[in-house]
Formats: sequence, structure tokens, C-alpha cells
Amino acid sequence: MTVTLQQRHLSAGGRAAAAPMNQARAARGRRRRRWAGALALFPFLFFDWSLISVTAGYELFAGGVESLDYEVIENYAYREEQAQRSKFWVPYYVMLKWLFSLLIGVGTGLAAIFINLAVENFSGWKYAATFAIIQHSYFVGFFVYIVFNLALVFSSVYIVTNFAPAAAGSGIPEIKGYLNGVDTHGILLFRTLVGKIFGSIGSVGGGLALGKEGPLVHTGACIASLLGQGGSAKYHLSSRWVRIFESDRDRRDLVTCGCAAGVAAAFRAPVGGVLFALEEVTSWWRSHLMWRVFFTSAVVAVVVRSAMNWCKSGKCGHFGSGGFIIWDISGGQEDYSYQELLPMAIIGVIGGLLGALFNQLTLYITKWRRTYLHKKGKRVKFYCSKDNEYNDLATIFFNTQDDAIRNLFSAKTFHEYSAQSLITFLVMFYSLAVVTFGTAVPAGQFVPGIMIGSTYGRLVGMFVVKFYKKLNVEEGTYALLGAASFLGGSMRMTVSLCVIMVEITNNLKLLPLIMLVLLISKAVGDFFNEGLYEVQAQLRGIPLLDSRPKQVMRNMSAKDACKNQKVVSLPRVSRIVDIISVLRSNKHNGFPVVDRGQNGESLVIGLILRSHLLVLLQSKVDFQNSPFPCGPGILNRHNTSDFVKPASSKGKSIDDIHLTEDELGLYLDLAPFLNPSPYIVPEDMSLAKVYNLFRQLGLRHIFVVPRPSRVVGLITRQDLLLEENGNNVTTELQSTSVRGQLNGKMLSGSTHLGHPLLDSIVVEE
Repeated sequence: MTVTLQQRHLSAGGRAAAAPMNQARAARGRRRRRWAGALALFPFLFFDWSLISVTAGYELFAGGVESLDYEVIENYAYREEQAQRSKFWVPYYVMLKWLFSLLIGVGTGLAAIFINLAVENFSGWKYAATFAIIQHSYFVGFFVYIVFNLALVFSSVYIVTNFAPAAAGSGIPEIKGYLNGVDTHGILLFRTLVGKIFGSIGSVGGGLALGKEGPLVHTGACIASLLGQGGSAKYHLSSRWVRIFESDRDRRDLVTCGCAAGVAAAFRAPVGGVLFALEEVTSWWRSHLMWRVFFTSAVVAVVVRSAMNWCKSGKCGHFGSGGFIIWDISGGQEDYSYQELLPMAIIGVIGGLLGALFNQLTLYITKWRRTYLHKKGKRVKFYCSKDNEYNDLATIFFNTQDDAIRNLFSAKTFHEYSAQSLITFLVMFYSLAVVTFGTAVPAGQFVPGIMIGSTYGRLVGMFVVKFYKKLNVEEGTYALLGAASFLGGSMRMTVSLCVIMVEITNNLKLLPLIMLVLLISKAVGDFFNEGLYEVQAQLRGIPLLDSRPKQVMRNMSAKDACKNQKVVSLPRVSRIVDIISVLRSNKHNGFPVVDRGQNGESLVIGLILRSHLLVLLQSKVDFQNSPFPCGPGILNRHNTSDFVKPASSKGKSIDDIHLTEDELGLYLDLAPFLNPSPYIVPEDMSLAKVYNLFRQLGLRHIFVVPRPSRVVGLITRQDLLLEENGNNVTTELQSTSVRGQLNGKMLSGSTHLGHPLLDSIVVEE
């Protein structure tokens, strides 16, 4: 099978597809079996293997991971700040959240446009030069092609290994860990954003079996985080007036919007972006966040569409609609028969098996790459017998992945590919994708997964066309189902992936079939191992909490989980030298604070974080000579922003604290700075119940205490139905105690809430 060789001609109005095929040329090709063209893939093998030998051995991250503090710490600084806020603060806060959602959408959309413009232009120049030179000299054309690719990919490798190590990989496992409550150092920094953008351009433009969709999710998360903290202080690109979202809880919401924006920008699928954030990356969700995520994705869609319309005027160089994924097959197969359900189910099984195998192989290859690599390459014949033709296999390989997928999805194109070419491509590209994924470059797996799945899907479609001769069957339809099955079998996504596939193909009629193959492929894949992102998170040492506790936890208690722990507590008024000793002798991030009660017994009054202790030790303004509790004057020395740790940063270390001998002998009262109301569970609570509480609330610490001796009260649903407007209907449903409080005092957002225990131990002096 042969196809007329055309240059990747990129006119002002857009880009013409490379190497188009038609029925007449396909007929001539069927008369001449072209295995010689299969050798066209060896330049890719040579290039990819040589690249991997260079990029291997680099560790992705130099630092470790740390849990995030999603819990609101209601210390005196927080309470005073809440009390001083005016009635306009809440509308201002809500307005800024929507403004930031808008900016995240615009920023992510612009980043996606820039990446696609660069990739498409580099690819256009590369293919145009190669096609022109190869007409005269195969060796020179091959050399130019290799040099062009090496220059792009080595630039990506250099950026990642020397400037932004956290930009390696897709970034989705790290962002998923962040939204699960685990902060991997460096993943949301400004240099990571720069490395992700320019690294993606080099790795994708260089022809690797990788995509830019996963890195775009990471890019959107970085943009959201940087906006939330007012920019980057290290590079003097920050503004204090927007630095309102300083808590990990607020940053989590912004990063969620960024993830959805990344998917919406990558696939031009705004609804799919919302569902991806809900299904795949977040561990905590609420209705208000849903609206903002939806708004952000819609903004991305508008920005991308506007940019594409602007590029049609010829101002974007070698850029056309193919730069953004959209494979319109609305004119394809109109209906399907029940006889086709069996081969479609087989596609789902194949996708589950190959997806699970892919996950396992990438895990093994990543470990193996660190110790040993093998190089190999070979110069081969590229053309068919005629100089102006090259075969169907080269049509897939010697092309951008977007265009190759568009050809595989094409309708009304029977017998365009031979089974030998598709099998050869499947084996080779699958192997390349396994080996390449995990190198020290920004790497996504969506598009390579679609390439792999659409290849064996088209093979099944060819069998169905040949076996069921009377059915109105399109091979491109089966290619789409194969793509969905492989992504489902590898990534284990269902709802969001289903919507994304419908959006990028513009064919709602195939929705039931996509659902079928996704369910089957996910079930088959789950039988063997976990999803791709879970496997990669495990490989990177990111401790994700699954949505459900392990079965063994139902037979364990909270006391069983912490029976081997040694609780390190601090007295309310501690000597500076003792605090330093505690921080140096262990790596705990939280310490219970105890004080003497009125009857002389020890009383746990709260939890102090390591990061807060380091801030107090570095500022030194709260040191005192007296070993007795401080007075209320200390409350005006700090605000909540003093204790904020920059996103994705290591923060302060005990090695950064330098104190004199005199200062080590002073004291520090911890009561104003601790969390007076940490979450507490009885020691005999089942560990499964503790697990659910910990994950659903996004906690970092839970106190395990003995069985309480008495009950102060019992809160029911009615006790929580507090209405600020004093609605009579709602009040009737509330308990007597709550109604009495509402009748005596209207609740207000600026009310100074009482904390009897903390008030008594701090203000009484």
C-alpha cells in the first residue's frame, strides 16, 4: 500500500494533513505489499533509544514530601483577624475567588496556545526541511531530521535536569498527591512552570512517544498556585494585594481549578475537564467549587477558540486546527448492530490487558533505567520503489501524533492500512511509549495512549468489516473505541474519559459504546494492578490515601495504629533550648501542648505545628524571661500571614535558626499560637472509621485519647441549622438550646466566638 508523499505544507489559513490517502492510491498499494516501508520506523527507534540513554538516571525530585494543613487553626491570631474583618470582606473574598478563576482560565489557555504554536511550528519546519532534503539525499535528510529532534529533546532534558527537576513526567501523580494532602517540594514553583512549558515544547516537538496533555494539567496547577500566593517572591514577581489565599485549603481550591483548566485546554473539552478534576485528582469536593471549576473550564474554551479563529488569518505560522486535539468523526458510522457488541467487548478486554501491562512495564522500566540502558540503531531504506511514494506505516510514524490519530479515526476509508503495518506500528510504538514514559522530560500519556488504542481498534474494525460483510461498519469507529479502551485500561478513568472522548470526536451517538468499552477495560485492568497515576505516585514515594480503607483496618482500632508511637509533647511555657532539642531530635510536624489544670492534673490544651514553632523561634519577638504564662498583649504581635508556608516549598528548617546562649535560656508561651480544637477520636474507634474521617476532612493530625468520662452534650442535625436571618420555619426545627441562643443574640460573620478553655488559660493572667 502506497501513498503519495506530500510535504507538510502549511498555508496561511492552516495546515494541510500530511500524506493523505485515497481509494485509488490504496488500490495500487494493495497490489504491492510494502514491507520495505516498515523500516521507516527505525530512525525513530535509533533516536528514542539514544535519547533514553542520556536522560536515564536522573532522579525526579531532590526533596521529600510533606503533608498539607487543610485544617483551620483557630488560634488567637486567626480569631483576632476574623473579628477585625468588616462586613465587606466576605463579598470581596468571594469576588477574588471568581476573579482568580477567570485568570487561571486565561493563563492556562494562553500557555496551551503557546505550547501548541511552538510544537506545531517546530514540527512544520522539521518536516518541511526533511521532505525537501530527502528528495536529493536520504542520508543528509535523515541526518537533518535526527539533529533537529536531538536539539529539541536535549533542550528539554537540559531544562528539566538543570533548572526544574520537578517538571519531569506528566505531573498528574504529584498534583493528585497535592490535592490528596501531600505536598511534593518544588512541584508548584515558578521555575517548574517555566520548565514544564518549554520542556513540553522540546519533548513533544522532538518526536518522542509522549504527549503534552498531562503536562498541561501540571501547568494549570502551577499557574493557579502562583496566582494564589501573589506570584513568585524568589524572582521578584509578586504582589501583596492579591495574597489573600494563603491557607492550604484555599490553595487546594485554586489548584483544582487549574487542573480542570489544563484538561480543558489540552482536549478542548471543558466538561471533561470538570469531570477529570472531580473523578481523578481531587479527594475533596463541594458544590461551590464545582461552579468555579466549571467557570474556569468555560473560560479556557473561549480563549482557545478565540486564538484558533485568530490564527486562521495566517498570523500563527505553521499552525492549524490540528494543533489542538479535535478529531471530528460526526460523519462516520451512524448506527451499530447487536452483532458488533462482541468485537467491541473484545476491544475493551484488549484495552484492559494492554493497559495493565503498560502500567507494569513502565514501573519496571523506570526502575531498570536507573541502572542499565541499551543503545541500538540502524540505517535503513526509507522509501518504497517509487521516489514520490511512501507507505501507510510511514504515514503513521512520519507525522505528528495528532495527524496520525486523525488518519486512524477517519471514516469512509476502508483498506487504507494493512494488518501487517498496524501490527508492526502497535508493537513498536507500544514499546517506545513504555520505554520513553518516565524519562527526565515533561511527558503526557493521553495522546500516545490514543495512538496505541486506535491502532488495535482499527485492526478489530478491519476484521469486523471482513467478517460481517453486510453491516454498515466504519473502521474509524473501532479505532475510537480502541483508544478509549486503552486509556480506560491504563488510567482507569471512566466518566471523565467518556465525556472527553465524546467532546473531542463530536459524536454523541457513540456514547453507549464508549461507556461499554471503558467499563470492561477498567474492570479487566483493575484485576491485575492499579491505575497509571497510582503506580507512578507509588514509584515517586507519594503516599496517596485511597477513597476506601483497607479491609484489615476494620479489625483494628485507633490505639492499635499508634501503639508503637512515642508521643512528644511540650509544656505550655517551654524553654527555648528544650524546643530546639525537641525539633532536632525528631521529625514530627505536630506536638501536643499540655498544661496544669485547676486540680493539678495534666491537661492537653492543643496542638502546635513545627512550622509555627520555627516562625516563632526565628522572629524572637515572643521570647520572655519569665517561666510563667504571658499576658494578652502578645496577641497583637502576629497575624495569620506570618505562619504561611510558600506553596510547594520546603519552608523553614531548624538549621536556619541561629540563637545566642542568652536566647536559649529564655522561655516561650505556646498557648496563643496553638490549635486549641484539634480533631479527637477515642482510642477504641475502628481504624477504618478514623481513615474515613482523616481523608474526608483532609487532616494532618488526629489526637487519640482514652474513652471520655462524661458527655457534655449531643449535637444533632437540628443544632446545625443556624440561620442568620432568624427564619421562623427553620428555628422551629432547631433544638431548645440553639433557639435560646438565637433569640438572645443574632449570629454575625464578625462575631468574636468564645473559646472558654483558651480564654481562661491565656487572658486570665
